[in-house]
Amino acid sequence: MTPSKSIVHTLFSRLIFAIRSTRQKGISTNLLIGLVTLWLLLFTNAELWRVLTRLIFNADEVNWLLASSLPVVVFAWVFTILSLLSWARLAKPLLCLILISAAFASYFMNAYGIVIDYTMFTNVVETDVSEVSELLNWKLGLWVAMVGGLPVYLISQVPLRRKPWIKALASRLIVLSLALVTLAGIVLSQYQSYASLLRNNREIRLILVPTNLFAASHGYLKRQLATPKELTTIGTDAVVKRQGAARKPKLLVLAVGETARSANFSLNGYSRDTNPELKKRNVISFSNVSSCGTATAVSLPCMFLDVGKDEYKDGLAKSREGLLDVLQRAGISVMWTDNNSGCKGVCDRVPNHKATQHADAQLCTSDECKDGVLLSEMEDFINRQEGDAVLVLHYKGSHGPAYYKRYPSQFKKFEPVCETNELDKCKQQEVINAYDNSILYTDYVTAGLIDILAANTKFDTALMYVSDHGESLGEGGLYLHGLPYAMAPDEQTKVPMVLWMSDSIAKSERLNMGCLKAQTNSPLSHDNLFHTVLGMMSVQTSSYRSALDFTAPCKPLAGSTYSGL
Repeated sequence: MTPSKSIVHTLFSRLIFAIRSTRQKGISTNLLIGLVTLWLLLFTNAELWRVLTRLIFNADEVNWLLASSLPVVVFAWVFTILSLLSWARLAKPLLCLILISAAFASYFMNAYGIVIDYTMFTNVVETDVSEVSELLNWKLGLWVAMVGGLPVYLISQVPLRRKPWIKALASRLIVLSLALVTLAGIVLSQYQSYASLLRNNREIRLILVPTNLFAASHGYLKRQLATPKELTTIGTDAVVKRQGAARKPKLLVLAVGETARSANFSLNGYSRDTNPELKKRNVISFSNVSSCGTATAVSLPCMFLDVGKDEYKDGLAKSREGLLDVLQRAGISVMWTDNNSGCKGVCDRVPNHKATQHADAQLCTSDECKDGVLLSEMEDFINRQEGDAVLVLHYKGSHGPAYYKRYPSQFKKFEPVCETNELDKCKQQEVINAYDNSILYTDYVTAGLIDILAANTKFDTALMYVSDHGESLGEGGLYLHGLPYAMAPDEQTKVPMVLWMSDSIAKSERLNMGCLKAQTNSPLSHDNLFHTVLGMMSVQTSSYRSALDFTAPCKPLAGSTYSGL
């Protein structure tokens, strides 16, 4: 037997002996909590220790007292939280659940550089099976099995010592007191150092596992419970009101992109030609547009509401009417066609359907359809319309990490590409190549929609494309999206917005196209969508705010009270 095998065999034998011995005697709940705390700090908090090491040891002068006390403070804090939660017969199941959840969270934090807050928790709760499957791989399974499954198995093999409830309570209060005294003593004795560390680096609370999971779930539930149960109506006075003689009905297509970032649109200055088709269609591309959030679960409902980013709360689209409700009330035909994971409450009260109901065998698999199916979806919608209409097409777009699945093989222009969902196995340029190919396909689909609208003579037509949020592609070690907005880089918050208008609608509505093109670099955001669409569709309502309609300054009536186009 080789020395290495001998050491492994000895350690394994001792572990088995310890388990058997403990199974006979049992273990106290306090000791179990302490061991779980130690395990969590050692195996699920690599990102925390990396950040703390950088903050402390990259300073001009190392604070050794702070450095040596931090592990004790973190242990005491996590131990206190777990002790407050783990009682009696619920202790083992709860600790097991925490271990498994922490294993999942730590893997994604390490692999993609994400942090855990209520927004990320919302993404997890509201995702679908297809999106989840793209995140699964053997590394995740192995990590969860070793970091979560192994301790859970050991816990299942060890009984807890039973004590009378008075003794159990007294014992718990004693260890809690010791933990709190230790925590308070260290922090208060070094108050300035700890206050400065936590105040200037708020991301620490978002990367400490498992307390970040507790805070995220609490934040999500708090926002969900705070959402009013009764539906708030808006725009009850909405009517379509136009000036002048009778005109053709209007047809507006809202193409809602997924995970497209402005930085990778050649229309906005990107060095690669990712928009060869849109460039030929005389579109206006707005290059300075900010998203409402960094994830679909936030941005999608937020952009269709009238409250704006600052007033938006999770779940609000389910309890407050939005843009589509107002358009429908004004007598405009509305349809939401989804090729993604749902409308997050936006389309609950208007006609809606999944694009895969009309699946194209060449574009669809059993899991999903490429966005090209939206072309036939739009043609079907147009053929059924007589009056004013708004069609929302929700793209699959560039949803990651499996960017290579988002486009047909003929759009594999930029090579080599990352053809796995394990982005850390690919070079950064391979990830970017796959992502850029997905943008190239988005360009093709959007240009195809424009061609259909341009060929139509029955309606005055227009199309607006805007993405819900951006994406990190390895910059600064970050991947995907979903960082808290205050921490998120521009790659996650700056999104493309493209406007195309037929000559007939521009002429009939006397829109100054030069005026619109002059706004291409103006600061805009998702807050503008609600009011701009109302203006484009000639909807008069008290909910409309001309200051947020970026087409308003380019109309003949700019500066006066709005009463239609």
